[in-house]
Amino acid sequence: MADLFIEQAKQYSETRPSYPQELFQFIASKTPSHDLVWDVGTGSGQAAVSLAKIYKNVVGTDTSQKQLDFAAKLPNVRYVCTPPKMSVSEIEHSIAPQSSVDLVTIAQAMHWFDLPTFYDQVKWILKKPNGVIAAWCYTVPEVNPQIDSVFQRFYSVDSHPYWEQERDLVDLKYKTIDFPFEPVDGVDHTGPIEFKAEKLMDLDGYFTYIRSWSAYQIAKGKGVELLTDAVLENFKVAWNADGKSQKIVTFPVYLRIGKVGLSN
Repeated sequence: MADLFIEQAKQYSETRPSYPQELFQFIASKTPSHDLVWDVGTGSGQAAVSLAKIYKNVVGTDTSQKQLDFAAKLPNVRYVCTPPKMSVSEIEHSIAPQSSVDLVTIAQAMHWFDLPTFYDQVKWILKKPNGVIAAWCYTVPEVNPQIDSVFQRFYSVDSHPYWEQERDLVDLKYKTIDFPFEPVDGVDHTGPIEFKAEKLMDLDGYFTYIRSWSAYQIAKGKGVELLTDAVLENFKVAWNADGKSQKIVTFPVYLRIGKVGLSN
């Protein structure tokens, strides 16, 4: 998975949305204490930075050092480049001891994981009872009907052959992803719960966001340019129709959240 994001690490850090504070406030309200978070697949630290405002310490891990190089450096955030597979002893050495973490977060990454192995690690490292796991994804961007119409044709037809199968879990808003945890207090299900992330973009930024896709990189590796002159022109016409160069781009965010019990 990490290899898909090496080439576009800078693009990823610059164009991916920051997650809404409402998301983090909701998650934090479900963890009894706010001492330590493990942010898995932290990438360039989009989630870790927000978590650091609420929790005393955050450990952000990723298998891509290049992505971590673009992460914001904060005194209470420790970034660790890890191998794709880790033993329990490696987790204890690099991240935290058993039953010591309040919250495990995974932002736009869990669909890439070996879930049975990962969930065993989560249950090992979370405090018991009531340690919380929160995983979320965001789906396709929304701007306005004209732009979204061009985007949908591009996404569902042009780019579709180059997405990995795991992308289906995102398109389905994590509804079908295996999630063997108990509902957190005050909620009678584990989600998905919808939030919205927003980012102000111009057209160049919008194109850079598309170029940060794993599908774009896969197509490029096969000698295929998804953003052809014709596609670029279709987007330009739609984007410039209202005469405004910058627009609010909305990304629907879908959260799965649960807790471990004494038996986990």
